[in-house]
Amino acid sequence: MRFSFQASFYLDRMRCFRKRSTIPFLVVLITFLLFINLYMEDGYVLEEDKRQLREASMHPLNSERYVHTFKDITNFSGAINVTYRYLAGTPLPRKKYLTIGLSSVKRKRGNYLLETIKSIFDQSSYEELKEIIVVVHLADFDLAWCESLVQEISRKFGHHIIAGRLLIIHAPEEYYPSLDGLKRNYNDPEDRVRFRSKQNVDYAFLLNFCANLSHFYVMLEDDVRCSRNFLTALKKVITSREGSYWVTLEFSKLGYIGKLYHSRDLSRLAHFLLMFYQEMPCDWLLIHFRGLLAQKDVIRFKPSLFQHMGYYSSYKGAENKLKDDDFEEDSLDIPDNPPATLYTNINVFESYDAAKAYSSVDEYFWGKAPSTGDFYVIVFNKATKISKIKIATGTDDRQNDILHHGALEVGEKLVGTKKGKQCSSYITLGEFKNGNIEVNHVDHKIAFDIECVRIVVTANQKEWLIIRSICLWTTQTPSQ
Repeated sequence: MRFSFQASFYLDRMRCFRKRSTIPFLVVLITFLLFINLYMEDGYVLEEDKRQLREASMHPLNSERYVHTFKDITNFSGAINVTYRYLAGTPLPRKKYLTIGLSSVKRKRGNYLLETIKSIFDQSSYEELKEIIVVVHLADFDLAWCESLVQEISRKFGHHIIAGRLLIIHAPEEYYPSLDGLKRNYNDPEDRVRFRSKQNVDYAFLLNFCANLSHFYVMLEDDVRCSRNFLTALKKVITSREGSYWVTLEFSKLGYIGKLYHSRDLSRLAHFLLMFYQEMPCDWLLIHFRGLLAQKDVIRFKPSLFQHMGYYSSYKGAENKLKDDDFEEDSLDIPDNPPATLYTNINVFESYDAAKAYSSVDEYFWGKAPSTGDFYVIVFNKATKISKIKIATGTDDRQNDILHHGALEVGEKLVGTKKGKQCSSYITLGEFKNGNIEVNHVDHKIAFDIECVRIVVTANQKEWLIIRSICLWTTQTPSQ
């Protein structure tokens, strides 16, 4: 596959980046611009996200061409001139819904690629398989290893290759920029700098190849286990975000796993990774890219749809036992949470406002010690049928900040009050136990279409209250 765009100068320009000194003024300017882009809007950010953002903003992209890039990155829409080798399969002419991209190199200890491919296909239904294409970039320069692995993959997944669901590609070594004499930005060993710099280029070439294969793209690593029917869960989330702006949606909190993009952004992201391939690790560059395209906050969904399963890193075979504790094997059941307005008379702590408990991202409501009769109410934009309600309070590090005594109610007959709309009639569905409640078959128990869901405090408590998540499922599908 050969792209017609003239970009040979591009890689030469990249090789020059490390030869040019950084102007101190630009370092200050870049840091300021990144700070503005990452922090100019208030919003809740998880501690892990704060750490990553601090690290990324402490290490600006110190290229003399950065300011030009900052202004013109949205124009980087042309493909990069690479002649890929097709090791197995060919792309079909029809665009799919989702491309799943994997980049893999030879490991010193363990190889999980086949297990990852198997998990992708095994956890997808026949209907879901029609909408996905898996692209594996074998990015090792050892061609004998590549050929051997292709033969093994072809034996196990030949029917998926024939059906156009699995492609295996290789970008030849001559298209890579120099991997010698790279910048030592963080005092990393030279071989570590080489590894992470090459990894950036590996991903850039993969993204470049996948730019026109589908409407959406999800980035995985080559040692990942998938949840059942993950595509249906992804589609449900994408549908729920229609009309809102996003660059990256995250379905795992680990590394490069489960990062979802619009395919229209892949060329720009590929150019971005190539331009700054030697500056910093890929996950930090992904944070910068999201910020440059004006998504200030992380948008992460729970439960996670992908889990890291490898025990040994592709870098020197070092142990890597990271696990995503938000992963669920059966995560098709992502809540609907129909559009609504949130009210509470509980004294809110700082910016942990009522809307955060109802959000599908990893946020929560935090209020000061509630009293008997205090409430938290959800008022739907339009009456709806609810099939299931699940509410959790408290967090792992604040296990006492639960709702010790409370009831869950649903209501109808909206009326206007000085503090906003409320329902005038409620029915109790159940009591909280150990800070949690789950009610199934609500639509079988309640005859009317629900207009309000209310949490009522039934006894004073001295502890503060965290409402970690409110999950509602409707009887309607997202397409209705």
